[in-house]
Amino acid sequence: MFRLNRFALSALTASFLILSASNSALAQPTPARVKNIVLVHGAFADGSSWSKVVPLLQDEGLQVIAVQNPLTSLKDDVAATKRAIAMLDGPVLLVGHSWAGVVFTEAGNDPKVVGLMYVSGLAPNDGQSLSDVPQTTPPPPGNAQYKLDDSGFQTLTLKGLIEDFAQDVPASEAKVMFATQGPWAKRAVTDKVTKAAWKAKPSWVIIDTEDRMIKPDMERAAAIKMKATTIEIKASHVPMVSQPRKVADFIIKAARSLSTQPSKR
Repeated sequence: MFRLNRFALSALTASFLILSASNSALAQPTPARVKNIVLVHGAFADGSSWSKVVPLLQDEGLQVIAVQNPLTSLKDDVAATKRAIAMLDGPVLLVGHSWAGVVFTEAGNDPKVVGLMYVSGLAPNDGQSLSDVPQTTPPPPGNAQYKLDDSGFQTLTLKGLIEDFAQDVPASEAKVMFATQGPWAKRAVTDKVTKAAWKAKPSWVIIDTEDRMIKPDMERAAAIKMKATTIEIKASHVPMVSQPRKVADFIIKAARSLSTQPSKR
């Protein structure tokens, strides 16, 4: 009868264990990188404020949707953002500018959202509105350029748009931004977030050192509170317009750092 000696048996057993481990590893689902980006605009703007960033993200193979917020209330803007999230298949990185930080602090609780990026924005806590975020210094210069109409909607004056909102953008382009700005309901600033998504999900922050609409120190305080990954850009309140490459690169880096296990169906 054929017999294996002790050494041959040991070698055979080791080979079997290695093969079993390899097969087990192959059977494990491979983490998938996040491919979906939802861009959310802020007050005094519309989805076109992301027009320079979108193609840079698409060139990297990312699926991108720019939300068109009605700017009528926090509830309405959250609903618009969640509709955009629902259109995409798979996990989503939410990226929002200014007021949009409040919007997706709420909308980011959607289970498909795996990360949040605040661009020139603030992040209220549970039960806070934008107006509840503490301000320890006088308001920034741009706040004096709000113009309220009879229906309760605010717009920025041309002076405010050119000198405070987008002072590092060519004047001809800033005038187009003025003409296409989205009026923002004044009542929205008192609408309260129910549950702050940044408490449970990773966050990134872009701070604009030349921001004249939200003071950079307030943006820094928000980043510290969220323990966010942060960069500072020497830019106005609209870096996605004046420095889209830097903004896009940060979004791409954040998306690549996020991975999720494929869903089991």
